[in-house]
Amino acid sequence: MIQLQNVSVQRGTKFLLDGADLTIYPGQKVGLIGANGTGKSTLFQLLLGQLQSDTGSLDIPKQWRVAHMAQEVGHTSRSALDYVLDGDSELRRLERAIATALQDPEHNGEQLAHLYSDMENIHAYTAPSRAQQLLNGLGFAPGDDQRPVSDFSGGWRIRLNLAQALMCPSDLLLLDEPTNHLDLDATLWLEEWLKRYAGTLIIISHDRDFLDNIVDRIVNIEKQKLDNYSGNYSAFERQRAEKLAQQQASFEKQQERIAHVESYIRRFRAQATKARQAQSRIKELERMEKIAPAHIDSPFTFTFKCHDKMSVPLVHIARADIGYKSGDQGNKVILNKVELSIRAETRIGLLGPNGAGKSSLVKTLAGSLPLLSGDRTNGEHFKLGYFAQHQLEALDINASAALHIQRLAPMAREQEIRDFLGSFDFHGDRAFEPITHFSGGEKARLALAIIAWEKPNVLLLDEPTNHLDLEMRHALTMALQEFEGAVIVVSHDRHLLRNTVNEFWLVADGKVEEFDGDLEDYYQWMQQQKTTAAAVEKEKIITADSGDKVDKKAQRQQSAAQRAQLKPLTNKLKNLESQLEKLQKRLGDIETQLSDSSIYEEKNKTTMQELIAEQGKLQSQLEETEENWLMISEELEAASQ
Repeated sequence: MIQLQNVSVQRGTKFLLDGADLTIYPGQKVGLIGANGTGKSTLFQLLLGQLQSDTGSLDIPKQWRVAHMAQEVGHTSRSALDYVLDGDSELRRLERAIATALQDPEHNGEQLAHLYSDMENIHAYTAPSRAQQLLNGLGFAPGDDQRPVSDFSGGWRIRLNLAQALMCPSDLLLLDEPTNHLDLDATLWLEEWLKRYAGTLIIISHDRDFLDNIVDRIVNIEKQKLDNYSGNYSAFERQRAEKLAQQQASFEKQQERIAHVESYIRRFRAQATKARQAQSRIKELERMEKIAPAHIDSPFTFTFKCHDKMSVPLVHIARADIGYKSGDQGNKVILNKVELSIRAETRIGLLGPNGAGKSSLVKTLAGSLPLLSGDRTNGEHFKLGYFAQHQLEALDINASAALHIQRLAPMAREQEIRDFLGSFDFHGDRAFEPITHFSGGEKARLALAIIAWEKPNVLLLDEPTNHLDLEMRHALTMALQEFEGAVIVVSHDRHLLRNTVNEFWLVADGKVEEFDGDLEDYYQWMQQQKTTAAAVEKEKIITADSGDKVDKKAQRQQSAAQRAQLKPLTNKLKNLESQLEKLQKRLGDIETQLSDSSIYEEKNKTTMQELIAEQGKLQSQLEETEENWLMISEELEAASQ
């Protein structure tokens, strides 16, 4: 089990944890929550051994294998599939050991037999297919497995980090906001995967439905302590509300007692006959533990005020083909003959598989993607409030939150702007600081504040909850419920969808149409689509097999004989590839050192000369190795004909 006893962690003058205790038993699934900055990521660093506590102790079983989801991906040209397989460090260790043994002309056959047996024990031969399943489940398209990691955008690289963490055989799995860059389909898939996970799981998440469906405990970081609650997130809310109510009642009762004691002291302090009793009351006050009032109010109090004029309809799209113009290649149509009318009462949640066209539809509604054909009519008073992740990047990082608003309304009074930004929890000087160091959540709040200031009558929100904590998500849900205009949402946050929209539209198979059902029905529909796709693929394989008249046994024997004949060349090629990788890595290290200006100082002259000499030698070796690799490759290709 995991046990923290009297753990304290200090950052500067601030204590994140102060005398905190926690016990987590094997196999438990724990949701770790708390306001931003309270120490959730710090606790993960403690568990990973990347940070030591200032006081107290942390015990994790030494034999436990720990997997975690990295938040960044370095630049690498490895394929996505290889990158995910790297998560299984034991697999990679055995592969290296076997490759080393095979390179030795006098290799030990018994040692190899043990290595191959170890590979069998860890199910190494199914690893590529398991990694492929992870990529498929997380929304990667066919063929993405062979693309280099460097080809993917930041959000998709985070998905690769998640896949790598899931690929790692582990006793303890730590996941920090795993759904932040997922769509609804991938979130549902991950949820099912984590339900089957047999180890101990600790998740930092602000997605309440996700937590509700997975965890059996909640640990809330509050007032530098680790408060433990049994059950899922909804159970935590109920228990905490009861706790706060009891705390408030105790506080009020205590205040009555304090008032009574203070009144007694004032009345009898000067009387000699009562002085001793008054002194005892003073000591009682000093000893009395102060029970803090229950501060349960959210720091967010904003609303989305609607534009005072409304058109009917606000937007109408008829017979529209939606997609992209491809120049000489012609138009690429993604959605056909779309019919959509947006009115004040419209509240739509967009559903659909990844890549089916939701983003294209959103961009069309936002006006950034013109129709390929058909008609679009905006109402006279149509006023759009559009939130998308790319708008966070478009914020002026050198400007303050207040300046962003002032640019929209130069005549607005400073106090008015202060009060408005305060409703989004930008208080005091924070509202006037450049947003350079704002977190992702703070930038998202500012983007929503800008939308709210402009009073739209149509809100188009594409994954608005990414980076938002639970309190802000709750406030956003409340604000959308009160908004009097139209709402169109794409989100993986099912709680937000369930509480803000009254109809769903399905984007799939080149069409946009009303979905007859709720989110549970959509999950069933998605499962049916996967089953159908698998059946079609199986039918293709059966058809291909039935049409193949070649003797399979003879074909296998022929292939085995050819592999045996080509094995010496194949081994040579692998050795050369290994040499190339080592040479390129060392050359990269030297180039990094030579790019440092300090290397050219007089005191480092000898080191510089040695590096330049080694660089020249390695470049010659690299050219020779590349020539050998090319020659062997051509020889192998010719022998394979």
